[in-house]
Amino acid sequence: MVQHVAATIRRHQMLAPGDRVAVAVSGGADSVCLLHVLLELAPDWNLALSVVHLNHQLRGDASDADAAFVRDLACRLNLPCTIREAGLSLAGGNLEQAARHARLALFREVLSSGAATRVATGHTRSDQAETVLYRFLRGSGTAGLSAIRPVTSDGLIRPLLDVPRDEIEQFLRDRGIAWCEDATNASLRFARNRIRHGLLPQIEREANPAIGSVLAHTALWAQAEEDYWNQELDRLSGGVLESQNGFVSLNARGLAALPLAAARRLVRRAIGQAKGDLRAIDFQHVESLLELARPHGGHGHVHLPGLRAVRSFDWLRFETFPSVESPRPYSLHPSVPGTARVPAAGLDISLELIEKSETSGTVDSVYNTRMGCLDWQRLSGSLLLRNWRPGDRYQPQGCTGEQKIKTLFQKARVPSWERRQWPVLLDGSSIIWVRRFGAAARVAADSASRVILRIRVAEA
Repeated sequence: MVQHVAATIRRHQMLAPGDRVAVAVSGGADSVCLLHVLLELAPDWNLALSVVHLNHQLRGDASDADAAFVRDLACRLNLPCTIREAGLSLAGGNLEQAARHARLALFREVLSSGAATRVATGHTRSDQAETVLYRFLRGSGTAGLSAIRPVTSDGLIRPLLDVPRDEIEQFLRDRGIAWCEDATNASLRFARNRIRHGLLPQIEREANPAIGSVLAHTALWAQAEEDYWNQELDRLSGGVLESQNGFVSLNARGLAALPLAAARRLVRRAIGQAKGDLRAIDFQHVESLLELARPHGGHGHVHLPGLRAVRSFDWLRFETFPSVESPRPYSLHPSVPGTARVPAAGLDISLELIEKSETSGTVDSVYNTRMGCLDWQRLSGSLLLRNWRPGDRYQPQGCTGEQKIKTLFQKARVPSWERRQWPVLLDGSSIIWVRRFGAAARVAADSASRVILRIRVAEA
C-alpha cells in the first residue's frame, strides 16, 4: 500500500521536498489511511504534516464525535490540527454540494494563509469509479468524465486515487488502526450511495467484475483528452471567442467553420466563462447553440439554465439573468474642447476645435471608425450627446437623402446589443454625427471650412 501510494505521488508529481501538507481527515477509513500512509512517506520528501477537519454539523452528536476523534488522532500523532464548523444543517438545497463547497473553501483558506503548500484528500479509486458512472448517467461529456483529478491547479492532491476502498480497509485492519463509520454513507437518499451500494455491485456481478478499474481508466483517458483540448482551444478561440464589457461572445461564422468536436468544446468554454460553471448544461443545450450559429441564421436566441444566448448577425452573445434587454439611456452636454466619457458604451469621445491654418490647408473630412470632422461655424454650439433611439434618422455625408440609423446598423451588421448604447451627437434637435457613420452632410467639414470640430472615438 505505502509503496503503491508513493508511486502515485511520483507519477503525478504531487509533492516536492519540504512541502507542508495539510491532510483532510474526516475520521473515515479513507482519510485515516491517507494520514498514516503520508506519515510513513514523510521522511522521503521531508514533509511537514498537519490535520484539517470540517465539522459539517449534519449529524448532531455524531458529527461532534467525528471531530473529537480527529482531534485525538492528531494529538496522538503529535500533529497540528485545525477544526472548523460549517453549520450546514441549516442550509437548503443540495446538502452534498453545499458540504463540498464548504470543504473547498476551508482548504483554500489553509493554502492561501501559507499554513500548507498542499492539501491532501482521501479520494480513492472507488470514489473515482462512482464519480465517472454518476456523471455518465447525468449525460456528462468527456470534461465531466475526467472526474477527480490527481492534482489540481489550486494545490489539492489525491494520493489514494489508485487504491480501491477494500484495500484501504484491509490496510487499517491489518495494522489495528481505528476509524469512524459515517452512517450517512449507507443512506440511499443520496444518489452517490445508490450507485455505490446498488448499481456498481450489480454491474460487477452481472456484467464486468473489473468495472471499477474500467471506470477509473476512463477518467484517465478523459483527463488526457481534456488537457489536450484545453491547449488546443486556446489556439482556436482567437477571433471566435471574445470577452468584452462583461459579456462573452462567439463569432457565428468562425464557430461554424470549426470541426464539430472543436465547436462543441468552444461552446462549452463560452458557457462556462459566461455562467461561471457548466452545471445543468447538457448535450442538447450545446447543439441548440450550434444550430443558432449555422450560416442560415442571423437573429434568434436560445435559453439555457441561468443564461441566454442572443444572435445578431455574425455574433452570439451570452447574457445572464436578469435580462439586460433594457438599455441604460444617457444624455449629456459635452464640453468643446473636451472629452466625454460614456461608460455605458465603454467609450471616450473627444471633441477638438482646429483652425484651418493648423491643417496646412487640408481637412480630412472622410470619416472612419475613430474620427469625424464637422464645420464648427455651421453649428449652433448647443450640442447633446446621447444613445441611439429607435426612429433616429439623418443624412450622412455622401448620401442623397435621410436614412434611418437602424438601416445603417443593418447594412453595417452592427449587433443589436451594441446599438443600445450607440453614441449620437445632436446640434439642437438635429443629428449631426453618428459613431462609425460620420458627419451629417449639411455640417460636414470641407475645403471652405475655417474652424473644424474634430471628433475622435476611443475605447475607455
